[in-house]
Amino acid sequence: MNLHKMLCERANQGNPIRVGVIGAGKFASMFLTQVATTPGLHVVAVCDLDVARARRALTDTGWDDNRFAATSLHEARKSGTTCVNDDAMATIESGDLEVVIDSTGDPVAGVRHALAASDNGLHMVMVNVEADVLAGPLLAERARAAGTVYTLAYGDQPALIAEQVDWARTAGFQVVCAGKGTKYLPEYHRSTPDTVWDYYGLSPRQARDAGMNSKMFNSFLDGTKSGIEMAAVANATGLQAPSGGLGFPPCGTHELAQKLKPKNNGGLLEGSGMVEVISSLARDGSPVENDLRWGVYVTFEAPTDYAAACFAQYGVNTDQSGRYASLYRPSHLIGLELGVSVASVALRGEATGAPVAFNADVVATAKRDLAAGETLDGEGGFTVWGKLMPASDSVALGGLPIGLAGNVVLKNPIAANQCLRWSDVAVDESSRAVIVRRELEATLADSHAA
Repeated sequence: MNLHKMLCERANQGNPIRVGVIGAGKFASMFLTQVATTPGLHVVAVCDLDVARARRALTDTGWDDNRFAATSLHEARKSGTTCVNDDAMATIESGDLEVVIDSTGDPVAGVRHALAASDNGLHMVMVNVEADVLAGPLLAERARAAGTVYTLAYGDQPALIAEQVDWARTAGFQVVCAGKGTKYLPEYHRSTPDTVWDYYGLSPRQARDAGMNSKMFNSFLDGTKSGIEMAAVANATGLQAPSGGLGFPPCGTHELAQKLKPKNNGGLLEGSGMVEVISSLARDGSPVENDLRWGVYVTFEAPTDYAAACFAQYGVNTDQSGRYASLYRPSHLIGLELGVSVASVALRGEATGAPVAFNADVVATAKRDLAAGETLDGEGGFTVWGKLMPASDSVALGGLPIGLAGNVVLKNPIAANQCLRWSDVAVDESSRAVIVRRELEATLADSHAA
């Protein structure tokens, strides 16, 4: 609980944490608007392939033009200002940073940036959860070997869930389930960028005027983002992915402890120690009472009768037996909270959630019948959505990671709802992301063989 004090000390020393932000979208913008009121932080660079977009992000978040007028990283570091550019690799390799934030959303770019950060002795805050699920366990190991820290982004749901899991275990509880809420109906898996706004109650023009990206919002709707986030949680906590994928059970906060426990104890889970996403909608489309659409939760079990009695005495939300309990956070502030990760890695050398295992994966799954010769358009698109599964099942299947299902050509026809395999697409085996992913899969296969 001393991060703010430590930030103030860095500020008083005239030695703020030097940060480079790669990708100037919504998440980064939310972080940038907090920088002026956070002591001990210096954003040396903001990188985006569209420099004009990056400058707009700074202006829109309250920055004066003179704060980002530096023409070089060296000038920015010396003057305490910010350099805006389009060269992420040059920024990482400049020697002017301590911490890199990747908020590009591009898994291939994220892998490249994380490896470069480790090679250059920089801490990596991976907002880009797509990259984390593609190769996070290996990226985290590379960072540890380099003496740096690789972390999930505080404020995003995976890191907040990992924090809840850590709290429960530190307090001596067995974690039964952890996850988040979302808006879900089975039909959403077929949603495309052309249909997404109907589900959000918006017209395409309203969404366009608000600067909303149809593929990004469709990823949240069609189940892909939920799968990605729960894979990140499973890999960061050692929890398990459901063997049949996420169930998205309708569940209110008052039902968490009752529903999110093992089936053999009256719940919905195939076992204890799982991840799951709950829906704010019943299957008929009606709203769930006390929904957790924007929040995160953990369910846990009392280790003794005495602890269970304490649950009742202090008003903890429990199941009917009083043994299973839950705590939840009703909302999250996304990029507005990201400074916690930056401070934690730079000042404590501690991640706010990072992969410790390869427990879960997300495999590209056909939204409709697909023909040989079609080009897949990746996360949130028209062709595939991402299904969560145990990593061991994914590797045994030869499943195509959702993070590599963009701009690749199908070699084989695929039926609707069928999971795709590496062998179904033409893969660029020289890609750094593909090489790293293959290495990660080989590590899992070798561990099973042993």
